[in-house]
Amino acid sequence: MNTQPITLASVEAFCFRVPVQTPIKVAFGTFRDRPFVLVHVVDTDGAEGWGEAWCNWPAVGAEHRARLVVDLGERLIGRRFESPAELFHTLSRELEVLVLQTLDVGPIAQAVAGIDIAVWDLVSRRAGKPLYRLLRDQLVESVPIYATGINPDEPENFALARQAEGHRAFKLKTGFGHELDVRNLREMRKALGPKAVITCDANQSHTLSSARAFCDAIEDLKLSWFEEPIRVDASEADWLALAAASKTLLAGGENFHGEQFTRALASPVLQVIQPDITKWGGVTGNWAVAHGAVSAGKRYCPHYFGGGVSLLASLHVLAAAGGNGLLEFDCHPNVGRAAVVGSLLPVHDGRVPVPQTPGLGAVPDNEALAPYKTWSGKTG
Repeated sequence: MNTQPITLASVEAFCFRVPVQTPIKVAFGTFRDRPFVLVHVVDTDGAEGWGEAWCNWPAVGAEHRARLVVDLGERLIGRRFESPAELFHTLSRELEVLVLQTLDVGPIAQAVAGIDIAVWDLVSRRAGKPLYRLLRDQLVESVPIYATGINPDEPENFALARQAEGHRAFKLKTGFGHELDVRNLREMRKALGPKAVITCDANQSHTLSSARAFCDAIEDLKLSWFEEPIRVDASEADWLALAAASKTLLAGGENFHGEQFTRALASPVLQVIQPDITKWGGVTGNWAVAHGAVSAGKRYCPHYFGGGVSLLASLHVLAAAGGNGLLEFDCHPNVGRAAVVGSLLPVHDGRVPVPQTPGLGAVPDNEALAPYKTWSGKTG
């Protein structure tokens, strides 16, 4: 891929909090609002791009990420970079000592990811191409998706409603106790039928022994994967033991960064690789992971639970990567998604179209988002 040099004139960040009608439950906590951080960059020629930085948890962390984006953006103003990848790797290297000094590994990586996404949007818009075709110049009309964020409270009813809307694949949140988790998956399989793709996500809530018991209990349900069953930092021996015992494929990656992906791609443990484009790596890092996953015969299924910019960025990397991965697709009402995506991604038979206009294919509706803004700042 060839891109023209980039010299940024400004970096701006906006933090928003959108109330939710029904709290969203996961094993480690409950979401009572939907925070998200948008990043806006402008180059010296006036070209613009939009990005998004991860800020889901803890609830107080969103404004911190937005301020970090502006602080780190000061380092970029007026400097020439030959490509978004050069900017990403240069900034990441320059921040290594700051990471050691602060131990803010995650927030700094998330701020860098948001800037990286925005710069890729800028250069692909400037080139007049959709982002995915800047990564790999091959037409892709649509990608498969799966409905996510399904709560443990009678999830079969929520899933059935999504099936009626055109969804064909579904992920249940587990980690709420063996009996309830197994009951919920059985009821979902019964309600959705044998052809539905069903997966589950335990958010690192099991021990090795309880994960093995759970795998045995759900084996006949033919789930497509079991996501983050045990702690990400569990020993390699535990992960290998679970992979050997489970007939259901293991998935993970949303809580990896850097060399952890290199090890995961080389290991037989995870067959479904799930980085979050706003949590680490942005487009630059995730494109390398996606290409590596597909080359290794694994499924690249990007993690997503944010606003509309991160959804579109994840979609473009998946479209460019190819393979048999699915895009995570949050089905809960969310102004932070709707004010960017609008009607751009209608669901039909388990798929959504890939935007074919330059860049990500959309820009935020700032007027619709204005009532939810809690902080904004700019450098440059």
